[in-house]
Amino acid sequence: MSESNTTAGAAGDFLGLLKRSGYSFHTPIGDTSRFETRNLTQGTTVFAFHFKDGILMAGDRRATAGNAIMYDRCDKVIPIDDYSLMAIAGVPATAFEMARVLSHNFEYYRRSQLQSMSAEGKIRALANLLRENVGMALQGVGVVSPIFATFDLQTNKPAIYFYDVMGAQFQIQSHTGTGSGSAIIRGILEHEDLWGAKPLDQRDRKDAAMLAIRLLQTAGHFDSATGKAQPEDGVYPVIATVTEKGYEFAPQDEMAELYKESVKRGEHV
Repeated sequence: MSESNTTAGAAGDFLGLLKRSGYSFHTPIGDTSRFETRNLTQGTTVFAFHFKDGILMAGDRRATAGNAIMYDRCDKVIPIDDYSLMAIAGVPATAFEMARVLSHNFEYYRRSQLQSMSAEGKIRALANLLRENVGMALQGVGVVSPIFATFDLQTNKPAIYFYDVMGAQFQIQSHTGTGSGSAIIRGILEHEDLWGAKPLDQRDRKDAAMLAIRLLQTAGHFDSATGKAQPEDGVYPVIATVTEKGYEFAPQDEMAELYKESVKRGEHV
């Protein structure tokens, strides 16, 4: 059976199985005119770019509700399977559930079809979840704007996709970002790619990670919803890579060293 058929509701389609079992991912919740959407917890800022060995994905740790800081240890880069990561901006409650369903979807397909889902199937699966969430997004209580990164073992190439809240997907050849601080970060990434010491896709893992730290420090300087690193409390950005070996998160001790080295010429940020 072809994968296009399985994603349409036949064997291997986990979301279809959930629906047949009576589960609905998200449906409109009725009148929200008295609901203060500005009090919803929101997660920002995340981005991804191609580097020499694959894809680097990063995010700050701050979650806000309006002008209040709710949490400074939010993990916004989520592993979906061994070769896929999802970065989330928007309402964490919706995004985390979306990530869990997506992860179960990939694993259910692998076990039921005795093969891994193709990269194309993975990309469509997230688009389907976002379309299921349109009702919540349009009401302003479940908006999620994700970035998806995967390494395609069939083509031996990494891929980055940006999605809008309606589920439209866009393949990114160089870099992308989403969340309140992303405009600042995208501008710097474009400058670095065109006029930096090296194009982004020629930088090694250490250089890419140090750039990511500096980007988030800079965004945090201009955007109050983007949290800066707090080395005194052991709070650093989340940085992960996806390569032909799978995904890997930079551990805490490495982040501490990278932070020291990356900001030693700009302690004021």
